[in-house]
Amino acid sequence: MAENGAFEKRSAKSPARPSARREGVPCWVDAQLSDVEAGRRFYGELFGWTFRKEEEGEAAESPYRAPGESVRASLDGAPVAALVRKTDGRMPTVWTVYFHTPDAAALAARIRAGGGQVVTPPHPVGDLGTAALAADPDGAVFGLWQPDRRGGFGPRREPGTFAWAELYTRDTDAANAFYGDLFHDALFGPDASPDFGRARVSDVFPAEMPPHFLVHFLVEDVDAGIAAVTRLGGRVRVPPFGASYGRVAVVSDDQGASFALLRR
Repeated sequence: MAENGAFEKRSAKSPARPSARREGVPCWVDAQLSDVEAGRRFYGELFGWTFRKEEEGEAAESPYRAPGESVRASLDGAPVAALVRKTDGRMPTVWTVYFHTPDAAALAARIRAGGGQVVTPPHPVGDLGTAALAADPDGAVFGLWQPDRRGGFGPRREPGTFAWAELYTRDTDAANAFYGDLFHDALFGPDASPDFGRARVSDVFPAEMPPHFLVHFLVEDVDAGIAAVTRLGGRVRVPPFGASYGRVAVVSDDQGASFALLRR
């Protein structure tokens, strides 16, 4: 089994869901930042995103924030991500991936039963949907999104949009068991086309790096993307390397939020 991007198929079966958006499919990403305006400049220049500020009284996608503290990013008029102002400086500056679920409360219960934790319990986000934050048994944090009025991404797997989420973990066998059971249909169901994989932390990062999800955005040229990140005040964390799902470079923005540039 390849270590980069591959999940080991489990023997347990679960019924196929009729919807193409199965439980466990990545459906949204957001970045928690100290300075949202600086984030707009950085990602607007890097990916060509445009931004719409969430008005007072209007809810946004993230479970981290109150109205008026985030902007929604779009590409060619379609939603691709959100930038969220941190309300507590002790919170990490980080990109978070959210997984689709038709029932956030039921999924939260299964996460607990599988040895994970529910960090922020499911709660309504206006009339847009229900959000939650969870952590797997190794401590990697991820989000849940149960859609109502807002489903999540518009485009994906296109330049400037979400393309992959890689889990970096210390125990790949435990990750196979936890996520293989939790999101079986999304990973192995009929016609599944996963954009979610896993690798050992030490394959790419220092061994002391905590387990985490790394959000990947598609680019046409990784080297050009690196040059743009550097010009905009960001940093290269891991130089380009080959993975089973493409050529990858790990970078961070000018506030320290890490993400990856991916060329398939």
